[in-house]
Amino acid sequence: MLRFSSAALVFGASTLAFGAAQAQTELTMYYPIAVGGPLTEVVDGIVADFEEANPDIDVNAIYAGNYDDTRIRALAALQSGEPAQLAVMFSIDAYDLIEQDLIVPFDDLVETEEERAWLDGFYPALMANGTIEGHIWGVPFQRSTIVAYYNKDMFRAAGLDPEQPPATWDEMVEMSRALTDEDTYGLMIPSTGYPYWMFQALAIQNGMELMSDDGLTTYFDDPAVVEALEFWRSLSVEHGVMPEGTVEWGTLRQAFLEGQTAMMWHSTGNLTAVRDNATFDFGVAMLPANERRGSPTGGGNFYIFQDASEEEQQAALELIKFMTSPEQAARWSIATGYMGVSPAAYETEALRAYVEEFPPALVARDQLEHAVAEFSTFETARVREGLNNAIQAALTGEETPAEALAEAQAAADRLLSTYR
Repeated sequence: MLRFSSAALVFGASTLAFGAAQAQTELTMYYPIAVGGPLTEVVDGIVADFEEANPDIDVNAIYAGNYDDTRIRALAALQSGEPAQLAVMFSIDAYDLIEQDLIVPFDDLVETEEERAWLDGFYPALMANGTIEGHIWGVPFQRSTIVAYYNKDMFRAAGLDPEQPPATWDEMVEMSRALTDEDTYGLMIPSTGYPYWMFQALAIQNGMELMSDDGLTTYFDDPAVVEALEFWRSLSVEHGVMPEGTVEWGTLRQAFLEGQTAMMWHSTGNLTAVRDNATFDFGVAMLPANERRGSPTGGGNFYIFQDASEEEQQAALELIKFMTSPEQAARWSIATGYMGVSPAAYETEALRAYVEEFPPALVARDQLEHAVAEFSTFETARVREGLNNAIQAALTGEETPAEALAEAQAAADRLLSTYR
């Protein structure tokens, strides 16, 4: 009898242990890695710290490529029944994800005053793309603005003040001419990868938005927008300060580091990589103004999927709260160059010390004062593709800016008419 009772106790303990293991919540998070900085190690480290603090939650981070790759892989997993509870995807994917009924709004998940304060604690400019029809669908994490990187040594050699980067379009052209020689262009603005993003900056600076706040209307053929694309093309064909045709997004950072260009427009997400690899003195500045200063925000938001169980959604919320906490956001910003997503992140001891030592880390954050939501509409991918094609057709001389943008506007009108 005693022997049987002991065996029963052992069996019961094993069953309880197995049950506890089975009760553990498992999360699959899709994450984009094809951007600047050592992202994989940083995210792995943050996830490991979260799991240590939350031993009842296991996180499987799947690094899926660039933003488009991540969206495709995450949605394919959902369609095939594979587990996926959350992802970092483009902030501009929100309209499409809502339309497909794939995500749940965060304001439906938060329950406590502390959680509501967390949701209210992000920079408003970074919340713009995720706030639609009165709900918050995306929470910022991997976020950026476009900034201007410039080679201070080349400025000095050209007789320019290295502490005074161009503040206007006219100054940018004038300084670019002084910096251009047979080996170096004065300026490069990438026109592959995310040409719409760079173009949106130029349009904003020329006083015009590319889309309405409700995602239903685009303004590609507005005279101010056409003028912005004409200016971009003029940098190469008229002023000769930028290569003709297209400039590759993926290789531009290396071109800057190798001295092929004195200035480049790129994501602040490249800041740490530039700092670690530059063999020259460099600076970082806000983008120049024409009618006004301006940059679209950029980068990724956290989304929680509708099909996840209530328990999984709550576990995903805990992970997102942890990763966007001031301490982790500061850690993330220092390691990658992306901005801290809340004012509280810049009040942490770590980030305060870092920006005191390296002031360029504040440029992207300070530019939020002039920032607008990144280009996003219903049918975002198809509308954006039409705009990208128009930009490249104009820059390569296949069509005039006016012709190319008129075609893109007509295509956007056809795609958006149903939603109006």
